[in-house]
Amino acid sequence: MSEYVDFNALYPMKFKPIYQARIWGGTQMSEVLRREVPAAADPIGESWELVDREDEQSVLVNGPMAGRTMHELLKHYGRELVGRKAKSTDRFPLLVKLIDAGDRLSLQVHPDEAACREIGGTAEPKTEMWYIIAARKGAQILAGLQGRATRQQLVSQLGSPDVENLLQVYPSQPGDAYFISSGTLHAIGGGNLILEIQQNSDTTYRVSDWGRVDANGKSRQLHVELGMRSINFMNRTSPRIAGVAGTAQHNRKFDVVNMCPFFSVADLRLVSKWNDDTTPSGSFHLISAINAPVRVGRAEDDRTVELAAGETALVPAGFGAYVIEPLAEGECAVVKTTL
Repeated sequence: MSEYVDFNALYPMKFKPIYQARIWGGTQMSEVLRREVPAAADPIGESWELVDREDEQSVLVNGPMAGRTMHELLKHYGRELVGRKAKSTDRFPLLVKLIDAGDRLSLQVHPDEAACREIGGTAEPKTEMWYIIAARKGAQILAGLQGRATRQQLVSQLGSPDVENLLQVYPSQPGDAYFISSGTLHAIGGGNLILEIQQNSDTTYRVSDWGRVDANGKSRQLHVELGMRSINFMNRTSPRIAGVAGTAQHNRKFDVVNMCPFFSVADLRLVSKWNDDTTPSGSFHLISAINAPVRVGRAEDDRTVELAAGETALVPAGFGAYVIEPLAEGECAVVKTTL
């Protein structure tokens, strides 16, 4: 096994994707991002780009520590890796995914902390953010209840396609983002390719699967009672965050999520080198290339990593000053996530 480097020699890290077959999976990871995805009985619907959970572990693929897991790195480096803003160093606090929806995902909800305390067991809260990388014509996002939708209406229509009429429905546009706070009823529509940033949780309650069955005619398990206990019926705000308009000849930064206690997200639109620094944030930085390749790190001491569109790098909290360099012509979209 590779030796750990001194904390002064830490570098931007890229991890091996963990592909997940899903009944609703799509083909845009290969068609849009040009990835070679594994063959599976069901299409590939998710790529876990960065995860630190007991049942799934990201493995480092670059630099002298290649082969180490995310959890091993965190246990060894602690705050040098995650920074002072992380609540603990027990687990990496976020999970980064690509969602490739060939078909509509289930109608689902994630519990908040209060619901988790009530439900007990292994329930974990999950707030997440979606950034639309690509969308086929007619693709939609379903997120949040309509202003006049009632609990009674929802319960009575869960088994019917008419339940869609109780939801806020948006046409998918690349560059748009959606802030899905825990307790928000939601479904990703077919035709979406999405970068998802979320709390490190895998608790999902399906309340409807739109009547879908698998190749054997079996339906997936629903969690209607737990889901109804988790929905925040008071929240009727729009979760949509409109994307950046137009292009420019200079670098631009737009705040996407900045009032959330679990993560902050910015949309960088770059035409030249972007200088950044982990020190003021007190946090690691996650750098996700969206539409074009970039190089992340410090070229002067050869601590860099190149990212293809769709890939994410972890810049350790103790890394300090670094540069994001676009490697293609035109405006390069980059999503930057911190605590």
